[in-house]
Amino acid sequence: MRLTIKEAQGRVGTLSKPSKMPGFGYSTPADDCITGSKLVKIVNSICFFCYARKGRYVFPNVIAAMKKRLKALQRVDWVAMMVFLIGKKEKSGFFRWHDSGDIQGVWHLEKMAEVARRLPKIKFWLPTREYGFVREWMGLGRKPDNLTIRLSAYMMDGPAPTTLAKSLGLTTSGAKSAGFSCPASEQGNEC
Repeated sequence: MRLTIKEAQGRVGTLSKPSKMPGFGYSTPADDCITGSKLVKIVNSICFFCYARKGRYVFPNVIAAMKKRLKALQRVDWVAMMVFLIGKKEKSGFFRWHDSGDIQGVWHLEKMAEVARRLPKIKFWLPTREYGFVREWMGLGRKPDNLTIRLSAYMMDGPAPTTLAKSLGLTTSGAKSAGFSCPASEQGNEC
């Protein structure tokens, strides 16, 4: 019996479609972010202003889909199902991990990396605030070239973790409370 997209989605959930990205993504509930669930309580933290806690992200069907994806991470066939789904559906050549949610542990990061290893023609992007998991996982020396991990700042106008990122060979991103604001949402999600 051949696996179908519908069967794979039944096991690990559907892929998400982040509006400002050219390709698909895989999101989990923002409420289940380990670091983010602490930062959301701190005024002026990036997570205090979390976009994934409002808008379409709070529709009941979207919440249910994200919870299903989070639970599916525990499946032994998760990597195989994700490789199948992304391989069948992703045509842009780009994939974003976690437009909502974040890494749940070193084991989770390793699973995402294994998906990237098995799909070398797709460029995977993983923004995260889970520095500890990334540091531990990077020590294993198993990062595939097609996986870009970006360490994100904790606070608006605060420093990005550049020293840590440089020591690991990674990049960073920060957020400014004033200044340039991406107009993509007002331009058909085009830059």
